[in-house]
Amino acid sequence: MKAKLQIPNFNLQRDFTLRFAIGVRELFGFALWSRRFAMSRSPSPRPSPQGEGVPVPTFRHSGAVGNSFGLWHSGFFRPSSFGIRISLLLLLWSLLFGFWNFPAHSAQPKPNVIFILIDDFGWSDLGCYGSKFYRTPNVDKLAAEGMRFTDAYAACPVCSPTRAAIMTGKYPARLNLTDWLPGRGDRPDQILKRPVINQQLPLTEITVAEALKSAGYVTGHIGKWHLGGEGFEPQKQGFDVNIAGDHTGSPLSYVAPYKRGERFMPGLEQAPEGEYLTDRLTAEAEKFIERNKDKPFFLYLPHYTVHIPLRAKEEIIAKYKHVDGRPGQQTNIIYAAMIESMDDSVGRLMRKLEELKLSERTIIFFTGDNGGLATTEGPNTPATINTPMREGKGYLYEGGTRVPLIVKWPGATKPGGISAVPVSSIDYFPTILEMCGVKSDAKVDGLSIASVLRGTGAPKRDGLYWHYPHYSNQGGKPGAVIRDGDYKLIEFYENGRWELFNVKTDPRESQNLTEKEPAIAKRLGTKLDAWRRSVNAQMMMPNENFVPNPQGKDGTITLPARTAEVHGLQLRYEPLPHKNTLGFWTRVEDWANWEFEVTKPGAFTVEILQGCGTGQGGSEVEFTIGAQTLTTTVEDTGHFQNFKPRDIGSVRLDKPGRYTLTVKPKSK
Repeated sequence: MKAKLQIPNFNLQRDFTLRFAIGVRELFGFALWSRRFAMSRSPSPRPSPQGEGVPVPTFRHSGAVGNSFGLWHSGFFRPSSFGIRISLLLLLWSLLFGFWNFPAHSAQPKPNVIFILIDDFGWSDLGCYGSKFYRTPNVDKLAAEGMRFTDAYAACPVCSPTRAAIMTGKYPARLNLTDWLPGRGDRPDQILKRPVINQQLPLTEITVAEALKSAGYVTGHIGKWHLGGEGFEPQKQGFDVNIAGDHTGSPLSYVAPYKRGERFMPGLEQAPEGEYLTDRLTAEAEKFIERNKDKPFFLYLPHYTVHIPLRAKEEIIAKYKHVDGRPGQQTNIIYAAMIESMDDSVGRLMRKLEELKLSERTIIFFTGDNGGLATTEGPNTPATINTPMREGKGYLYEGGTRVPLIVKWPGATKPGGISAVPVSSIDYFPTILEMCGVKSDAKVDGLSIASVLRGTGAPKRDGLYWHYPHYSNQGGKPGAVIRDGDYKLIEFYENGRWELFNVKTDPRESQNLTEKEPAIAKRLGTKLDAWRRSVNAQMMMPNENFVPNPQGKDGTITLPARTAEVHGLQLRYEPLPHKNTLGFWTRVEDWANWEFEVTKPGAFTVEILQGCGTGQGGSEVEFTIGAQTLTTTVEDTGHFQNFKPRDIGSVRLDKPGRYTLTVKPKSK
């Protein structure tokens, strides 16, 4: 039985084609094709008596004898000399003997808190974090007035779990809320089945909003909730006000009317047609601040932006249309325009605080819920590139979990401060409560970083942990992570593979140290396992319906790079669209294998599409299925991603069933 394969510039008659697209980079200077054919912010504050760093109120008192004077106002007395002497003597007398019934110190006003959360926002997406493309002058100004963290992490590489961690100060694993809601379902191309998770943030959990509300704060939620629908909405979790928050993870529309079908986003039923969502949420935040300017408030502003679907104002997009770039750079002009609108939002809020003279008693947090979207997921994607961090949203590498964090705490943070202390989403709950002088009975996993913000030290912890028993929509594999000091260990659940990195010296996670530092790997692995048990982390189970790389109706079997199991230290799958390849194949000891399913046995021609940098050819590579081995020599194609099709021989697979293809370098 024969099958015909059409390739540009080729028209070959052959037996059933076993087409595997492994796209291997740097295998002794060559690469094999990776793409499938059929895939598709008053005066400066004084330190408070408690050292909290919030402004102390100004007191004025009129003396009974002589001219009145201003006590503690600007630090000196203004009346006549005679009046000052008499008043000062009376003041000293009263201070010594209590003739004036002044309290020892007055109560401090509670600080306001604004927490801004940007959806799918990458570590490299701000000018103050190194971007040369995105325009973020207002957020950069916030960083200049506060403290910027270089090693801040989201509690999960996807959104809902991180939001739950921010609300409760607990690890997503402890909450059994470890994926976006409702989550990605089980599929036949996934080796493991996901555990059953909570579909909402339990009402039994104490949220930061509830803790602050019990202390007299007015609490407002404006933006994306994504922690449960009816019965579990923000109003049920400590918020007095909710605008736009419900169970959904994407906006019903970025442009008014804010609806899909007949369903509107809560609180946004009335809107002028064409209004932009980021602008509207900002206007609602400004109204909340104005209404509560004389009360302590907590404003949680989790913007929908910059989540897909990517949509921006045309007049802002037009500013970027001259941009040229190449794959692997930040060049997405729609995403850039969305970021500019987000930055405008931050600027508007800072100006509103200044207008209302609230800047010096308002704490501002700015961060993201997971890394930037660096893979293809709908129109106009990938959205961004997280370089120098590896990968992006949905992955357990730094690009998926490390996020920007800026905190402005007037009177406490030194302007322009930078901290490399590792912090996580779980730390915001205890930090905010300490900043506000609020007590809570909540048991949290996070630690207050108030001392870091004051510059007096860092909290001591045994590590930061992640548990992600899911396959992500972006291609990330299930696994767990521990960061302990400068070291980070990733454990992948499919096969138990460990990868160890020093993320201080190697933020790109390019050097797997498991063989070089086995004692560290073992210690971290042991700690990670003990932590999982301590939080009762729910684990995955084998998928009895798993079918790896099934044969197509036309007899073709395609083995894409993303389905490979890699072995060794350096070899890895690179999912970014301009790569989509197995990369860093630089060691002869590293190899890969694919499982596939045959339903129509027969003879198969093995076709590879291979690329190789100039002068880097000559390596020998073996392709083995059972007892059949084919050997080929790598050819120079002028570039490692300049792929060319090659037939390397044929194999016979006589029975239906599951087979394994291994690819190993034989010589360099």
